[in-house]
Amino acid sequence: MTSNNASEKTVSDVQSTTTEERGHEPTVEHEPSGRSACPECEGQVITEDEQSFCTDCGLIVADEWVDLSPTLNDLGLVGDADQSIETVDPLRTDKGLHTKIGRNTDGRGNPLSNEQWEKVQRLRKWHKRMQFGEKRKRTKRLNEGLRDVEMIGGNLGLPDHVIKQAARHLRSASEARLPGGRMAWEALAGGAVLLAARASSVDRDEIDIAVATHTKAPHERVCAAARKIRCECGFDVPLIRPNAVMQVVDALDDDAIPGARAIQTWRLAQHLMKLGDQVPVGPGTPRCTVAASALYAADRLLSRKYLTQEQVAAAASTIVPTSRNRIARYSRELVDAYEAEHGTDDPGVGLEEERDTLR
Repeated sequence: MTSNNASEKTVSDVQSTTTEERGHEPTVEHEPSGRSACPECEGQVITEDEQSFCTDCGLIVADEWVDLSPTLNDLGLVGDADQSIETVDPLRTDKGLHTKIGRNTDGRGNPLSNEQWEKVQRLRKWHKRMQFGEKRKRTKRLNEGLRDVEMIGGNLGLPDHVIKQAARHLRSASEARLPGGRMAWEALAGGAVLLAARASSVDRDEIDIAVATHTKAPHERVCAAARKIRCECGFDVPLIRPNAVMQVVDALDDDAIPGARAIQTWRLAQHLMKLGDQVPVGPGTPRCTVAASALYAADRLLSRKYLTQEQVAAAASTIVPTSRNRIARYSRELVDAYEAEHGTDDPGVGLEEERDTLR
């Protein structure tokens, strides 16, 4: 017993001594840099605190190893608290946890024998049945939409986390039963990418046109799909066209509305647009079409009428195709939403709220 205790004490003393000695030494640099030799003099690179430098020439190789990229929680790639923390792939219908079966080769790339090939065929068939489950048709369409998201993001060179965020938007749209009628899966895929790109730090200049270029749907339908996903699913993301009302005003003839009245009409239309997003009014319609309807509705609410449906539709059509029927329908819905919100059709209430907002 005495000898064992003495042995344990000796080992413990050695370990504590080694730990104390190491406590005063800087730690040799590890990942994420992957550099252990100085690029100038080939000396040893060490890391002390958050700074990596060469022990020979003193060159600072890297500073502040802080990973500022989105975390797994930010991207929604972590399971529930009761589950094991395991990354998943939102670009796959089964979240990417399945095993991909090769076509004619094994895991090492070797060709399959006839017996192995027949076995793999059976496994592939079972795998498809397990992957799509009972809701086969809808899941297959979602799978195609996710592939479109991946294709659009790849063509635009978007960051991986933006593409995966777009996949989550499309999955939410599927769960909310947004596809159907004039709202096609292809348009929703482009709209999901557009929303994710707008919410990220990538360059937003002409991003809507760039997304529509690589989407299997017209520009108008992509903008409409983005607005529908944002309104129906309640995502807190930047607006696709925040100045849509002003764009329509700029597209009008210079003498369409007098100066002072133009400011009043614009402010009231801005207020109607906010109500239109909350209700929502025309969620599957491009934002510029609803903005044109809001401008026409604001002109109707004010004392004197200056605009016609044809004028407003022609101005909005310079941005997205718009018809007089849409202007008439959505303007009525916006006026109804205004009266339901304020209990009156007095334009002064909305104008006062806009003044308070600007203050």
